Amino acid sequence: MRRLFPVTYETAAQATAGRPDGPGAAVTDTADREWELLELAEAYAYPEDRSAGAREPWLRANMVSTLDGAAQHDGKSQGISSAADMRIFGVLRALADVVVVGAETVRQEGYRPARARAEFAALREAAGQGPAPAIAVVTARLDLDFSLPLFTSPLVPTLVLTGAAAAPERVAAAEKAGARVVIAGDGMGVDPVRAVRALAERGMTRLLTEGGPRLLGQMAAAGVLDELCLTLSPTLTAGDAQRIVGGPSMAVPQRFELASLLEEAGFLFARYRRP
Repeated sequence: MRRLFPVTYETAAQATAGRPDGPGAAVTDTADREWELLELAEAYAYPEDRSAGAREPWLRANMVSTLDGAAQHDGKSQGISSAADMRIFGVLRALADVVVVGAETVRQEGYRPARARAEFAALREAAGQGPAPAIAVVTARLDLDFSLPLFTSPLVPTLVLTGAAAAPERVAAAEKAGARVVIAGDGMGVDPVRAVRALAERGMTRLLTEGGPRLLGQMAAAGVLDELCLTLSPTLTAGDAQRIVGGPSMAVPQRFELASLLEEAGFLFARYRRP
């Protein structure tokens, strides 16, 4: 893996005498090597909080896309991913307080509870975090299999984000399985603004969403998406697979700024932030 952006610059003191490029020359980490997990954690660290009160929530998304814009192949993202992509996937989870995901993605991808990883134990402890992030499932109808390990045996209780009009029997089934139901909408659906606020009120401010496309589209349209971590897979799939963001078109396109760019084996790992 190598860093393509941002370019760093040597100071005059750091530059060696007689270098042809001279003091202040551009330096990039172009060596193609496997980064340590903690190096990746530093590269993907959440922004420092500058507020005097409670930490402000920061919502980042992590998605993978093919060259022709597909977010999946045969209904799953695994076929367009790579070992480096999965390594970053794990790092992003290790940095998060909670992973927010749509119910359809839970069903398609076979979601399981997040696990504690010894490599990140000290880092999470220093940040005041528990051993692993919680999973928060966004669902209007709660049409989920609550007998799955995601609900019955997580290290951290799974959250279910739903609307006030959700069927009481489904709410009861979720709670019986051990999930914590959070009302984040007045009707059947979930309001992204209320969802982010509800999680922040529970001390979960380092937010990560892994989609799917419809949920990510709702979050982007609501203006709560702060950062997009996008893996560009050097593959073509054709077909009619969804893009990483779904739903209605936005009246005004949102512009993001490139914060960093890594590369390995033709895969590009970009981070975009809202200005």
